[in-house]
Amino acid sequence: MAKFLNLASQRYRGQVSENLDFLGQLDPDDPKQASQQIANKLRAAILTRRLAPGDKLPSQPELATRYSVARETVKRALDLLRAERLIVSRQGSGAFVRAQTQRAVELRPHIEAVFERPHVSIDFAGFSGETLRDALAEALDKVRVGRLAPETIAVRVLISDMTVPMALPSRAETQADDPAVRERAERITRRAAEAIIDQVAELGDLGLVRSTTVEVRMHRASPLFKLYILNDEEVFYGFYPVVERTVSIKGEPLAIYDLMGKDVPLFHYAVTDDDASHGTQFVEASRQWFDSVWSTIAYRYDG
Repeated sequence: MAKFLNLASQRYRGQVSENLDFLGQLDPDDPKQASQQIANKLRAAILTRRLAPGDKLPSQPELATRYSVARETVKRALDLLRAERLIVSRQGSGAFVRAQTQRAVELRPHIEAVFERPHVSIDFAGFSGETLRDALAEALDKVRVGRLAPETIAVRVLISDMTVPMALPSRAETQADDPAVRERAERITRRAAEAIIDQVAELGDLGLVRSTTVEVRMHRASPLFKLYILNDEEVFYGFYPVVERTVSIKGEPLAIYDLMGKDVPLFHYAVTDDDASHGTQFVEASRQWFDSVWSTIAYRYDG
């Protein structure tokens, strides 16, 4: 038995070594401390995109095995990168390359990582929820085929009510509210919201997830930013640029001032072990803002 465990341990070390070859080895002749050398190698991997924004770093045991050092040495190295705002730690998940300027499409690996947890909660505030719908699609498909198996899913969507006058979107010529322009936006909003409701509810109906809930509420303010809160631990936040563009309304071209959400930069914040960190405070403020709007001026969406 001992021989078997020893062989398994050797295979594990070999696998770790092979997977982390791009991180190199420590130089025994380098006067820098081992923690500084490890930090330098990880930093180089991040800056050269061998470890891309959003990627999970090797675990502390993996790095300790790789470099034949104590875990405390690895921890000091990670602390250096965290202080430089190159990585973030997520409770129970490990360390990840900070994604300070992620784009909407890059939400998908983060949402998929959330779906690897037993309980999934996602709060969204913004214009239509189209990017949330698209980012959810791949994770939900993996639940359907059994590759992901959360026990509960809870989604809250907070969007603008396009049936009432809005500053945006509007006619470009007059900069005034236009019911026809809002009707177009309302169709987009309704389509995205109902797709999210249907896709998540289906998993519960099929018995693939023990509990699924999707709540949609609306408010009368124009959407100027988008906000995603994942499991109360991560936030993605971005601004909607206002652009002039021509769309077809009732078969006729019309110049409008519109909100462009596709491919806008999203700023990433995550809860860390430090309650005073910028990320922890931003996530907490985002949760408080969302809950305050949800429980006061927002009202139920009637699909």
